[in-house]
This record gives sequence, structure tokens and C-alpha cells, in this order.
Amino acid sequence: MSDIPREERSDAPPTSPVMEAIEREGTGSVVALVGHPIHAMMVHFPIALVIATLGSDVFYWITGDEFFLRTGLWAAAFAFITGIAAAVAGTAELVLVKGIRIRVASWTHATAAMTLISIMAANWGVRLIEAPVLPHGLALSVLAAIFTAVAGWHGGKLVLDHGVGVMVSPKR
Repeated sequence: MSDIPREERSDAPPTSPVMEAIEREGTGSVVALVGHPIHAMMVHFPIALVIATLGSDVFYWITGDEFFLRTGLWAAAFAFITGIAAAVAGTAELVLVKGIRIRVASWTHATAAMTLISIMAANWGVRLIEAPVLPHGLALSVLAAIFTAVAGWHGGKLVLDHGVGVMVSPKR
């Protein structure tokens, strides 16, 4: 490469606003394992378990088989527990990384995720007290699936539109 600064080279492609923002305020993960963001690795579990809880409720509604009551109970429990673990990692990123903290999308994602965790706790609680899963548990499962989509959408925007958690090499 040339010793001429990137901005002054005629062959240099234009820099995107996202890349400029990433370079100005770092958005790299500080809660990582061998460079991989822990929060991004953990969110797959509560997402899958929220959908599994909804699936169990729908199958119980269709079949009346109590097996699906048990699977729904366990899926709801582990959705909540793994959601808390993912939230701890995500909150640490939010608090520790200024480039993440200054983005409005981060707070939108965090608010949707905390609301989702509250819904997951209520869904598990309904099952623990042996209340009828229909209609309350099913309604909470549908609501949890909706909030999973909302939180996931905003989390995806953080990665894809804002470069949060993306490792960027200073050399291109």
C-alpha cells in the first residue's frame, strides 16, 4: 500500500458513515470469549426456548396431551434462566462500551429485551402455580414470541446497521 493517507488517495473507496462511527466510538465487545461477543452467543438459547414454549402450548391446545404441559414448563423455565444470563452479558456491554451506550437503538433493544424477560418470568410463573395453560400461558407465549421478534429486530439492527460487536481491523 501507499504511504499517502487514505483520504488523499484517488483509488481509495469512500468510507461509509457506519465505518466512520465505529472508528470514532468503538463498538467492539468487551464481554467476549476469544474475540467472540458472549451476548451474541447466548441470545440464541432464550429465542429458541421462547418459540419451543409457544410450540408446546399450541400442541397442547391441539392434542390435550399433558406431555406438552411438561415440555412447556421446562421450556419456559429455561427461556427465563438463559434470558437472564444473556441479559447480564448484554447489560455489561451496554454499560461498559460508550459506542454502544450512545446509540438509541441499544436502549430500544434493551427495553424490549427486559420486557421480554418479564413476560418469560410471568409465563414460567403461570405454569408453576398450576394455573391453566389455556388461555393464559398460550397468550403469554404469543406475547413472548412477539417481543422476541421486536428485541431481535433491534439487536440485529445494532449489529448490521451500527456494527455493534463487530471486530474491525484498522487496516483495510
